[in-house]
Amino acid sequence: MSIVWYYDFISPFAWLQWPKIKALAAEQPVTLRPIVFAGILDLCGQKGPAEIPAKREFTYRYTLWRAQQAGVPLHFPPSHPFNPLAALRLCIAAGTTVAATDAIFGWIWGHGRAGDNIEALAPVADALGIDDPAKAIADPAVKAQLRENFDAAVAEGVFGVPTLSLDGHLFWGDDAHAFAMACLRDPSLWNSPEMQHVAALPVGAARQA
Repeated sequence: MSIVWYYDFISPFAWLQWPKIKALAAEQPVTLRPIVFAGILDLCGQKGPAEIPAKREFTYRYTLWRAQQAGVPLHFPPSHPFNPLAALRLCIAAGTTVAATDAIFGWIWGHGRAGDNIEALAPVADALGIDDPAKAIADPAVKAQLRENFDAAVAEGVFGVPTLSLDGHLFWGDDAHAFAMACLRDPSLWNSPEMQHVAALPVGAARQA
């Protein structure tokens, strides 16, 4: 089974799911694909949770509560939302490995450090063995890979982060992880009669633009 995880370091929910993805990757191959969440929002014509004032505050409180319930350390970076491009490109420059993903997530969300520019991420780059991080993230190959990751996400129909893809079946959000693992253990769950019914459910009304 092809297992792909799409994520952006801007997302606290991706940080919450990361320990589970890391555990899964220790058991079987998982392809890590960092993507630009803002690009997905633009494509879908949506606002992010942090772009709606009341939803922003609720989301921050909710993620803190979920982290406490899960026993996961979570400290917000100095500002949010922030520009994640440097973090995404650094991850790719470091090989998009579990270690690189872990280091960047830990820096931003585990310790509450800035991740919006390469200067702020310099200690992470150093720990990952990247001597010239500014040059590394400016590499055309790194930029091209980030774009390829985004194109792959669009091709699969990804509409948010984090998203776990199991053979093209998309499980959006940390709170869908248990559902994903149940389908991983028993793929027939995805195509049960009731699941097929809702997949073909007619639209009764559509909001006018």
